[in-house]
Amino acid sequence: MSIKIKSSKFKVQSSKKDPQPSPRDSRLIFVTGGCRSGKSKYALKLAESMNGRKLYLATGEPFDEEMAERIKKHKKERGNNWTTIEEPINVIDAVKKNKRCDVILLDCLTLWISNLLMKDSRLKKIIVNLISTCKHSKANIIIVSNEVGLGIVPDNELARKFRDIIGLANQRIAAASDDVYFVVSGIPLKIK
Repeated sequence: MSIKIKSSKFKVQSSKKDPQPSPRDSRLIFVTGGCRSGKSKYALKLAESMNGRKLYLATGEPFDEEMAERIKKHKKERGNNWTTIEEPINVIDAVKKNKRCDVILLDCLTLWISNLLMKDSRLKKIIVNLISTCKHSKANIIIVSNEVGLGIVPDNELARKFRDIIGLANQRIAAASDDVYFVVSGIPLKIK
């Protein structure tokens, strides 16, 4: 699959010349929902049901004591069966470098985009590259993201830009995914 950007919108075009996404039955799974909906908990449970070496790719950074405690708690909950990489910016490189992993859980896309928003103006291209990297990986990849389209229109330009890019990223990743789950109040609904 070749992926090209045209104007300000994402376009995904298939090409028969491109290699298959993976020589085995790997899957790209997208889990979305509101804040505190249980989406990360569900994604973790889903990943733990899969065999093989597991990588938790965390995009959060401990900027304060509360966040540091939250990260510590989540690591403890995952246990010793997981390798954790804290990578707030270079997520695509982390996926590419960890070829020996069978399952990669990226938690979360929303925070990653937030981290990139002020550092890189090529966000649309970066999202396309993430999708391509995931589709060509041999690992089962689960991506967690917040659904940002259920709230009010933000009152400032930066917040609207953030909502817009997350909305587009979610749409494109959902379109490219094999399975999509929407989590509401801890209940996962398979929508694709």
